[in-house]
Amino acid sequence: MKLVLKYGGTSISSTKDIQLVANYVNALSKHNKVAVVCSATSGTTDDLIEISESIKKENKGKAEQLASKIINRHKQVAKQTIKKPELRKNLLQKLDEDFKEFNALIDGMVLLGEVTPRSMDYLNSFGERLSIKLVSSAIHDTGKKSSSLTGKDVGIVTDSNFGESKPLMDTTRLRVSKTIDLLFSKNIIPVIGGFTGADQHGHVTTFGRGGSDYTATIIGSCIKADEIWLMSDVDGLMTADPKIVKNSKLLKEVSYIEAIEMALFGAKQIHPRTFEPLISKKIPMRIRNSFNTKNEGTLVTASPSDLVKNTVKCVSSIRHNGLIDIRGGSMVGTPGTAAKIFATLAKAGINVMMISQNPSESSITIVVKNTDLDKAVNALEMELLGKIIKKLEVTTDVTIIALIGSGMRGTVGVASKVFGAIEKNKINVAMITQGSSELNLAFVVKNSDSNTAVKAIHDAFKLDKIN
Repeated sequence: MKLVLKYGGTSISSTKDIQLVANYVNALSKHNKVAVVCSATSGTTDDLIEISESIKKENKGKAEQLASKIINRHKQVAKQTIKKPELRKNLLQKLDEDFKEFNALIDGMVLLGEVTPRSMDYLNSFGERLSIKLVSSAIHDTGKKSSSLTGKDVGIVTDSNFGESKPLMDTTRLRVSKTIDLLFSKNIIPVIGGFTGADQHGHVTTFGRGGSDYTATIIGSCIKADEIWLMSDVDGLMTADPKIVKNSKLLKEVSYIEAIEMALFGAKQIHPRTFEPLISKKIPMRIRNSFNTKNEGTLVTASPSDLVKNTVKCVSSIRHNGLIDIRGGSMVGTPGTAAKIFATLAKAGINVMMISQNPSESSITIVVKNTDLDKAVNALEMELLGKIIKKLEVTTDVTIIALIGSGMRGTVGVASKVFGAIEKNKINVAMITQGSSELNLAFVVKNSDSNTAVKAIHDAFKLDKIN
């Protein structure tokens, strides 16, 4: 099979983990063509973001201290991981070249005293640039030829929207397939840096946080992979967060659309745009645990088998949000009211997570992240209060609870079962939405009630007996 394996930071953060990955990839490559995609090692991206914050605050000392921490950590792992002296020496030389460039970039940003989206992407790309060299050398150390490539090297071409770029798929497909097919023909395992590409001028761009999954599916789509495996520190997608529900179960199989909903509603393992390159090609994806390779994980396919068409697949929660109730008599029957409200929020750069409007049109309720709440209320008050809006009511610290499952479509009694379980636990519901696709049902409760609500629904639908 032609496989793309993506490793998250937690899977490649210590000598033991990297050697485990290298041996597994070596064994797998005996009967398959394998391309590997890597995130930065655990904590590196956070440190890089902190460096940029320190530069903004003109704290040069803090930025240099964090840079040294990253450099020393990678040097130490390199020395301990690679057994063959010649390979180790070669790796340390390559890393030193990166470290020089890394320090020069920080000096330049400190001199300018500013962090632009473009320089931020360049800085953030170093996490993956360093991790791929470690993993590629470790695979080489097991006796398999391997080559490390950044997103730019492999041929991922994107637009110039720094921080949230999108790939230009036609150009990318031609370049990536040519690069990787050449390596496959020479029995070389490519190890590709996730999260980054380059625009048409060759400037480094990133896909946003969690973008390594996206890189894996872009690569998979370009080389017509048979399967893509997202390897992390969890067994797969679960019926609920195991930290909240002790008897939550692993989901054996879900559809693309269910997995997209799960990604949007807080399944941390997946970047929401991950599925875009897969859907047209119908490439199956597995979400697996790199520390438990005997477990097959969760299979994500275009059309799952009838055996797994449960009404509800999972219940998830997104905590720490704010709810804004927007009221006004002049909103009733006035065309364009909602457009003005959402245009005002969009102009302020605020993402609205949930919307509900009552049929009388006298109020619209929206949910935004707690961190955006002040900005949202401020924008609405400045632009619209006293015009089309008469009153704003704000509730802080609420949680969105979402039930997801394509089997909910057309099934009678799902809502009554949900709200029966919620009522039994004396939980107050502040807002409810369900899309016409009936793929998810979402409602809002206080943060303090969220865990009880998740457990109550998990029990009501007997999700612990799902497979």
